[in-house]
Amino acid sequence: MFTMMKRAVAILAISQLAVLCSSAAEAAEEAEFYGLLRARDLTPFGFLRLDMRPGYAGSLEAGAWAVELDIGYQNTWALSPNVERYLTSLEARGRRQLGAAELQAIRELPGENYLVDVESATLDAIVHYKFAEHWTGYLIASGVSYQGGFLDGMIEGFHDAFGFSSFGRPAVRRNQVNIIYDLKGAQVTSLDAAAHSGLLDPTLGVRYTGWQLPQPWTLAVEAAVKVPIAGTRQLLSSGHYDYGFQASLQRRGVRHALYADVAAVYYGGAEFPVPEDAQIIPTLIVGYEYRLTPRTHLNLQAYVSTSVYSRRQTDLEELTGNKYQYSLGLRHRVGRALLTFGVTENVQNINNTPDIGFQLGIAYLPVRAE
Repeated sequence: MFTMMKRAVAILAISQLAVLCSSAAEAAEEAEFYGLLRARDLTPFGFLRLDMRPGYAGSLEAGAWAVELDIGYQNTWALSPNVERYLTSLEARGRRQLGAAELQAIRELPGENYLVDVESATLDAIVHYKFAEHWTGYLIASGVSYQGGFLDGMIEGFHDAFGFSSFGRPAVRRNQVNIIYDLKGAQVTSLDAAAHSGLLDPTLGVRYTGWQLPQPWTLAVEAAVKVPIAGTRQLLSSGHYDYGFQASLQRRGVRHALYADVAAVYYGGAEFPVPEDAQIIPTLIVGYEYRLTPRTHLNLQAYVSTSVYSRRQTDLEELTGNKYQYSLGLRHRVGRALLTFGVTENVQNINNTPDIGFQLGIAYLPVRAE
């Protein structure tokens, strides 16, 4: 699976280079807006739940198709305060592969504790089909690969350069998968785990855009369901149906556009790695889009959602607190191709979200957005 994703990255990069090279030969086109970055939340805590992506901003004629291909990559180093202090005390003695001695020391720390050290890559293929004037259906098929990755050294260098805390990273061997949960709701250990990959549950959705609002406001609503096609699969499927609803409000000017997406997802829960309750999870995304040129746009957006963990699983504020992330993206359109590059960074509650994530995407839009 990881090899397949690396090939997909190469193909996607070549595709983007090819369409960029052809842009100089194309005539100038009337400006348009592309909408919010369409990447899903890559947080490993609750990753298997349905996540309503930011509302699609493209305009299709009845009977037309649009296709998106997105690659997301994230690095997570999340740990409880006691584990951070313990690992920081080991930094002077150099790096080590976590083993029985370190695991026992962590279990002997007071209270609840956890460590999640992993990178993951996702590949999303999204197909939209407009079957009536105001109705569009879509299908999302996804795959994921969990592995040690390659970003640990770069992140440590960034922290050193700007005087940030090491968060205990230099005590552990780089580019490994290490997961330790010592919570009241679960005790799970996986040290130096092998790469794991597979297909995620597909998502089916429908979108309605027939609301009449004063210009320049527009409103779209959509509903979606995540379908567990093969039952519970470790790190790939919760084995439950999830249902979601989203309302997307947009205001477009000449060079600026504002967006607000409000979503609620009924999450059916999960059993691994931590038993999670069935619950309603709200999400808010607000964003801003600026036209740098008629074809190149800048995106800035913020994401907040509640955690899938409750006091039944843990009393640690880092895990039960809200998730906050900022994303910055650059998008460029060439003919019918829309290219996307985005970076996502965690903020405020940094021990329940990825340290950093990247998005690389290409979309085929058969009809220009109005």
